[in-house]
This record gives sequence, C-alpha cells and structure tokens, in this order.
Amino acid sequence: MSTAAPSPTPAEPLRERARCAVLGSPIAHSLSPVLHRAAYVATGLDWSYDAHEVAEDGLAQFLQGLDSSWRGLSLTMPLKRAVLPLLDELSEQAAAVGAANTVLLGPGRRTGDNTDVPGAAAAIRERFEAPIHSAVVLGAGATAASVLHALADLGCRCLTVVVRDQGRAEQTVAVARRHPAAPEVDVRHFGSPAVEADALVSTIPAAAQTADVVALADPVQVVFDVVYHPWPTPLARFARAQDRVLVSGLDLLVHQAAAQFALMTGSGEAPRQAMRAAGEQALARRGCG
Repeated sequence: MSTAAPSPTPAEPLRERARCAVLGSPIAHSLSPVLHRAAYVATGLDWSYDAHEVAEDGLAQFLQGLDSSWRGLSLTMPLKRAVLPLLDELSEQAAAVGAANTVLLGPGRRTGDNTDVPGAAAAIRERFEAPIHSAVVLGAGATAASVLHALADLGCRCLTVVVRDQGRAEQTVAVARRHPAAPEVDVRHFGSPAVEADALVSTIPAAAQTADVVALADPVQVVFDVVYHPWPTPLARFARAQDRVLVSGLDLLVHQAAAQFALMTGSGEAPRQAMRAAGEQALARRGCG
C-alpha cells in the first residue's frame, strides 16, 4: 500500500452502468443498498448496488474477483481495518483514523477513503449546533476511531473512551491522540461511574446496552447511537424519555453514504433528502421507529 494521499477527487461522472456494493458480516440488515439505489434513481444513474456477506478471511478473494464494471465498495464491520493491506492508496482521512469504509475502484487501483468521519460530524451538527467540549465514546472499534476524530474536528478536547478490554482500545486511543488538535483521551472500563460530558456516542450493539451502560448517558445533553437496526435502542429510548438531543444511526448513515455517492459516481452533491426518505421508509417496514 502506498503512503497517504489527499482525499481522492470524485471520479468523472459516468452515465453507463456500473456496479457498487456494501460488504460486511453480518450484512442482511444493511440499509446501504436502499440509500444508494434511491440516490441512483433520483439522479438518473443506471447503476446497481448490492449487499455481499464477506468476512475478513474472504475479503482478499472478493476483491480479486472484481472486474472493470465495479466502481466502489462500502465497508462495514469487520472490514474497515482488515481492508487496509489490500489497498494501493489511502486518503489522508483514512490514514489518519486507520480505517476505510469506502473503496474506490479504478483501472488496476484500489483507493481507500473514510466518510464516517465527516458523516459523524455532519450528523451531530444537523441535530445540535452548540459547542461540544467533552464527550464519552462507548466502544473502541474502527467506527469509534472515526467518531473520535469527528468529535475532535468539532472542537471537542476532552474524550473518554469506555471499553470492556482496555488492551483492545490501544489502537483506537493512539489514533485519537494523533489528531492535530491533540485532544485529551481517557480510557475507562464499563462499570465505571458516569462522566460529566456534553455528549455520549455509542458504537456498541443494542444488545450490549444494559441498564449500567444507559446510566452513562444521564449527565449528557446529546446522545448519538450509530446503530439504526434494531431501533430504538435502549440509549435512544432513554434520550427520548429524558428529552435529550438524539442523533441516530440513520443520521450517520445518510451523511456518510451521501459522501460515498459523490466519490463513487462523480455526480457532485448527493440527493440526501431522497436517501433519507428511502431509509426511513425501509426502517418503518421493519417496525423500527
């Protein structure tokens, strides 16, 4: 893999049919096909976008099997870090957080980018305009690393990462501390007392949101849960009941997918309203709301 390069310029717009997809495991719940397909319809692109169940040990083989009709890939867990050695180039953003949720495919070249960082920042700002000086982040995976950078980009200077295994958090914490703003990062274990902060961001599954975990949101103004299915999560229900600002996983998904659409298609501004509407309708059909 080559050294980091500036974020890739969106490709020249294509009108001919091309293929894109989201990869991960598990993947059946993913709304990415719904959002990207809605964007294609809204912009008149005859493109396809599918979901493929791909685990870490199958990623290299999947990438090797792609032909010239492929233009881009979205990556979800557990592939955002696993893909890095398989890329030819990384954007500055992907290199900074050590994770890529986007792969742009060109002739003989794979370029990784990260739209989770700007997507998370945009999702927060869409719901909450006041400064965020301090935040608590639950979990320490690739998405957490992106969220930490997004918070630092928004001016947050005091970050607390809550994890079950402190050893597994080392990579994510190191990434956060390398941010140009050099935020202060503290690591705590689940079970520790709640921390006074402006915001809490959860990157853990809904099933892991026990009463003790939900209690960590008690002191904060903003609750941001990156999960969108199942919804509402225990943290989301708490935020609604306590009249806190709630940022949803769908908010994040729409903003990061819109950025992916622009990079993959070269079509400029993505039709976010159409993408959000399609996502909301899909969640409603699943009984999420």
